[in-house]
Amino acid sequence: MIAPTASVSLLGTTALLFEAPGELALPSQQRIWALAREAQAWPEVREAVPGMNNLMLTFERPPRSAEALDALEARLQAAWDAALPLPLEGRVVELPVVYGGEGGPHMADVVAHTGLSVEEIVELHSTPVYPVYALGSHPGYCYLGGMDPRIATPRRKVPVLSIPGGAVSIGGVQTGVSASAGPSGWNTIGSTAMTFFDPSQDPPARLQPGDMIRFRVQEVIR
Repeated sequence: MIAPTASVSLLGTTALLFEAPGELALPSQQRIWALAREAQAWPEVREAVPGMNNLMLTFERPPRSAEALDALEARLQAAWDAALPLPLEGRVVELPVVYGGEGGPHMADVVAHTGLSVEEIVELHSTPVYPVYALGSHPGYCYLGGMDPRIATPRRKVPVLSIPGGAVSIGGVQTGVSASAGPSGWNTIGSTAMTFFDPSQDPPARLQPGDMIRFRVQEVIR
């Protein structure tokens, strides 16, 4: 059987996006972490940034010809094929969450889509320990894996213009916590008071890939 190949696309003239084949899952994401660690040591690479089942490379010396780009793509594919899952062992961070109420304005939409009660949604959402797959979207934001598929809810057809920092939301098969105020197409079901990004700290992002989040039920407002 021929192994599926990755997709590689240019991001302007100084960056490249490597997209791994297959579905999003922790073993695949751990291979992305391993590939990022290897590519970061390549002399032409300025930064290797893991995303959700993908890797962005920015360059000190971008490939300047089709031949150089083809060679880099082949090198990335070979490194991906050889990559073994890298189990980063981070911290487990507990986040107290107030579910529903003003801080969870879309809980009713999740109830309507899933057919579950508020209590069932809260239980299913707060039970897993969620690995941080990647940081992105905005500073400090964590993409999490491991949400129970029974509470998966499509993203909103009309995005909300602004949700506050600390908003706990569901978008498709994923859940996450907003690190700062801004627009969102996800369904906000609760809120937490934790600060996820502080530029005065080193590193400024509180969480890193390999850390884990546990949502603790502080209160449920119906």
